[in-house]
Amino acid sequence: MRNATRPSPPGVWQAGAAATLGAAAVLLIVLALLPWQPLAALDRNTASGLHTVAVEHPALTRTMRILTDWVWDPWTFRLLLAVVFGLLVWRGERVLAYWAAGTALVGSGVQQGTKAALGRERPRWRDPVDSAEYAAMPSGHAMTAALVCVLLLWLWHERGASSADVWWRSALVVAAVSVVGVSFTRVWLGVHWLTDTVVGVLLGTAVALASTATWAALRPGERLPAPAGRRG
Repeated sequence: MRNATRPSPPGVWQAGAAATLGAAAVLLIVLALLPWQPLAALDRNTASGLHTVAVEHPALTRTMRILTDWVWDPWTFRLLLAVVFGLLVWRGERVLAYWAAGTALVGSGVQQGTKAALGRERPRWRDPVDSAEYAAMPSGHAMTAALVCVLLLWLWHERGASSADVWWRSALVVAAVSVVGVSFTRVWLGVHWLTDTVVGVLLGTAVALASTATWAALRPGERLPAPAGRRG
């Protein structure tokens, strides 16, 4: 008798990953706000060490501000997503376009709601090198970067991108560098604790993956047409 393995329903792995990352974010939030001393010490030591270097190297700190305020600013990511939204609408893929835009709005709601609920204070310095307003956790920069990068990679995959394509691999590297890079700049500039940025990345990725899982579950029969050279 042949043993047939039943394929998993669409979106299962994305849903599982989203749940895992969301649970990790909640656990980290609880440990940070208790506070759990080893994690609190890590936050303090990381922030203090980077702030000392930032004060001693003003030129490098100016570079960090350019990266965080322009290259990896949340509005830069939103603008990039808006361009992709326009392209999808122009191509007639309005449902996919509005789904991506809706995901971004949900992410913003989760971000602002979590900030308001937690009300975590930002680091305070006698000689600050930058400033930021509102609550610290999660980092809006880190969460927006993670959410938009995952969304854009997913949209590209929906349009038939291959994991073996050098451009796809390059995009993965750029996305990873952007998410890690913007998280680093926020701690370097002394406006976030390390855990703020990690929670932001976890939540942003979780929201994006939950969205892709829902899309896959609601549209299981949708398949992109095969490229002309690969049609059987």
